[in-house]
Amino acid sequence: MTGALDTLFFGGDRMLRVFGPVGDSDKEFELIMPDYSLRKAMLIYSRNVAFVSLLISLFTAMLVYAAIDLIMIGPIRTMTRSMLSFSEAPDDPGRIIRPAARSDEIGVAERELSQMQERLQKMLSEQKHLADLGLAVSKINHDMRNILASAQLMSDRLRQVRDPTVQAFAPKLLRALDRAVSYSEGVLHYGRTQEPPPSRRRVRLRQLVEDVHGLLDIEEGIEFINAVETAFEVDADSDQLFRVLTNLCRNSVQAMAADTESAVVRRLAVSAERMGSVSRIAVTDTGPGLPPKARENLFAAFRGSARSGGTGLGLAIAHELIRAHGGTVELVESIGGRTTFAVTIPDQPVRLDQARGSLRRPA
Repeated sequence: MTGALDTLFFGGDRMLRVFGPVGDSDKEFELIMPDYSLRKAMLIYSRNVAFVSLLISLFTAMLVYAAIDLIMIGPIRTMTRSMLSFSEAPDDPGRIIRPAARSDEIGVAERELSQMQERLQKMLSEQKHLADLGLAVSKINHDMRNILASAQLMSDRLRQVRDPTVQAFAPKLLRALDRAVSYSEGVLHYGRTQEPPPSRRRVRLRQLVEDVHGLLDIEEGIEFINAVETAFEVDADSDQLFRVLTNLCRNSVQAMAADTESAVVRRLAVSAERMGSVSRIAVTDTGPGLPPKARENLFAAFRGSARSGGTGLGLAIAHELIRAHGGTVELVESIGGRTTFAVTIPDQPVRLDQARGSLRRPA
């Protein structure tokens, strides 16, 4: 092997000595010849082998490239085109990728991309619906605010009436109108800003629950129990907490209103307890419970409603408002005959420098 390579690379002007036995006799032959012809033949053979090897390599590379393009590059290119096309018109259902029936990683990626595009399209549709709804509400709300202001002026005159029934009813009516005016003003800014940060104060929860009770349209046969202790206080924004409790209680009342049997117990109870620096408010009803679809999309607008025709905005708004307080709204249990929502609100932390400063102030 070494001699062959030596002749191939360095030969051409040297002599070769070839010798060996002649048949079975004890004679030997010896041949002396130049290596030029041998080297030439070796070069031709090497060139042919290299050419054939190159052709085989090119053909193999083409097959490998075609396989990679078919299996990987092509699908990735298709996904890239789908993403670019979808970004141009995300509301067009025809631009959602159609995944291939593959079980490998590319197939999983295509299916996940298709599902993500469907979810994004649904979310965009909901956001557009909300934007259109907000624009319509803002236009209506502008005139509604003026109507409420007029009603507020008329209600102020009720205070001058000496009738005991009117005197007991007037403060609740005025508080309801004040909240309605405040909500109307807030709706006008909803499309431009998010919910305002909570203005937290010490709130007597029992009185707030009574206000919620007075606002609810509770039909006969539904019992409302305010189980909050008179001295119980919660650190929260009173208006925002009022909206949260109103949404939760209204959902419970609407759920129980569907029960038409007179023997069915229909009861809504609001209770509260304090666990250290955290207030926990429980809203419990004896309704039919939440269906599985509502549980899966509990705090998602338009998907978390438990009744036909509902929007699911009540729980979504309650979740957003309580989260701004650093708390949570959670479904504790929901079975036939009992549903409980728990609202937890931690007290806002006290800065030590402010607390020390207030203690040092002279009386």
